[in-house]
Amino acid sequence: MSTFSAIVATEPGPATLQELTDDQLPDGDVTVAVKYSSLNYKDGLAVSGKGKIIRSFPMVCGIDLAGTVEASDSPSFTPGDDVVVTGWGLSETSPGGYTQKQRVKSDWLVKRPDALTLEQTMAIGTAGLTAMLCILALEDNGLTPNAEGEVLVTGAGGGVGSVAVAVLAKLGYKVAASTGRQETHEFLKGLGATTIIDRAELATAGKPFDKERWGGAVDTVGSQTLATVLAQTRYGGGVAACGLAGGNDLPTTVLPFILRGVSLLGVDSVMCPTPRRTEAWGRLATDLPADKLAELTTVEPMSRLGELAEEILAGRTRGRVVIDTSK
Repeated sequence: MSTFSAIVATEPGPATLQELTDDQLPDGDVTVAVKYSSLNYKDGLAVSGKGKIIRSFPMVCGIDLAGTVEASDSPSFTPGDDVVVTGWGLSETSPGGYTQKQRVKSDWLVKRPDALTLEQTMAIGTAGLTAMLCILALEDNGLTPNAEGEVLVTGAGGGVGSVAVAVLAKLGYKVAASTGRQETHEFLKGLGATTIIDRAELATAGKPFDKERWGGAVDTVGSQTLATVLAQTRYGGGVAACGLAGGNDLPTTVLPFILRGVSLLGVDSVMCPTPRRTEAWGRLATDLPADKLAELTTVEPMSRLGELAEEILAGRTRGRVVIDTSK
């Protein structure tokens, strides 16, 4: 029986690096040798013990994983296949990706797109998948690069926001990036943002029905920021909402919806159906420039996750952080 390293929360509080054995793997029909995972805000909450993410203990943390199939009872996957898992309750109700080996349900797996390496899939991870799902929702709502007005991305310095900026710019949109961190301005411009908006400008309550400004938006913040964005969105525009970094309330009115036909588009990446995930991964493989992905990515060892969790909660990370499970 082999042993492997994993980041495990055994009780409420900080998770620790532990050695596990094969008999501690959960039920599932595919066993994956995990090579990489990623760092998300939710991971920071789980690893630090500062958020109620984990539903039962003990729990292997990490909401993403990428690796190679080691054993399979599924006809859809064979040993040697490179696969990706994001969401599906990993690190909440099912053991997650901060480990060197994991067993999962085959229904959760997506095969690695040919154009991406395993490391790149985790540079994208849940955050990048969420960003692409937001863009698909905006496109379904009628947004095109020829639409009037810039496309706004809030929380642009984070994982979802930075990928959204890079993809939208690649697709030909004029992108306004909202951030509260001066040090990210040049980084965001390098990803393709044409305008930088101070987040305080959106976080302050204004008119419930404001001057039309945005052709569409990707919002990761929620609360007053989302209310302000809705009030400033142009006629027929859409706002894809996927986060609540600023709070889960929404102090808005019905005016943007009934007088301008603005659409509020909810985006979920955790339980998103596999066909939509596959579509999003295919688009990421073609619409996210590899050089931009490299610019927004850093790779860190799994052994540093305790420190990294505190950094992402404090807003000190930039772009995407890939976790190398071998270190």
